Amino acid sequence: MNEIDNMKKKGTTTVGIVCNGGVVLATEKRATKGHMIAHKDTRKLFQIGDNMALTISGLVGDGQAISRFLSSEVELYRLKRNRDMTVKAASTLLSNMLLGRRMMPYFVGLLLGGVDTNGGHVYSLDMAGGAISDDYVSEGSGSPFVYGVLEDHYKEGMSIEEGVDLAVLCLLVSSSRDSASGDGIRVAKITKEEGFEEIEDEDIDKRISNVRKEKQNLPPL
Repeated sequence: MNEIDNMKKKGTTTVGIVCNGGVVLATEKRATKGHMIAHKDTRKLFQIGDNMALTISGLVGDGQAISRFLSSEVELYRLKRNRDMTVKAASTLLSNMLLGRRMMPYFVGLLLGGVDTNGGHVYSLDMAGGAISDDYVSEGSGSPFVYGVLEDHYKEGMSIEEGVDLAVLCLLVSSSRDSASGDGIRVAKITKEEGFEEIEDEDIDKRISNVRKEKQNLPPL
């Protein structure tokens, strides 16, 4: 396997869930270099304006560069037009950016989620510029395990708090099976009323404890 094929595997787990009144985005915190754990508190969740957030998997540098670009474009749009960019427009902007780099691509898998006048949305974007919207999406090496949990537990119209608990369960399961995922959980919720809000670590720890009581076969992070 060459280096490009290895980078395409996109170690990480990210998840986005559409809920009643908003969306939930979550990631774990581990960064790896091959089989080595390179960092245990890596930020893979970025606020984009007041109404959106982006998660990254794959190469950290590429993901960070994309998050800075999108943040700048969303803020410029707001200043010029005095309104927020829609989530669909932001996903199209990202898609065109990724498509324009097909000869020297960004090695990333992205999730974009947010709330606008049309409700809550989450998009999965691949390194070639493909963008897919769904009720729930996941990216990274842990995503097969996450989709198994989502297929079984997701309910249309679930509350934001239920969505946060489900995201925590997804990341606990992926971290127990995927060696490139782990070392904690970072979660944000985005609603029309409150905008972007990252949940405190103390709250996440309580939710993890509650999930473990219900799912007693889950190993530690």
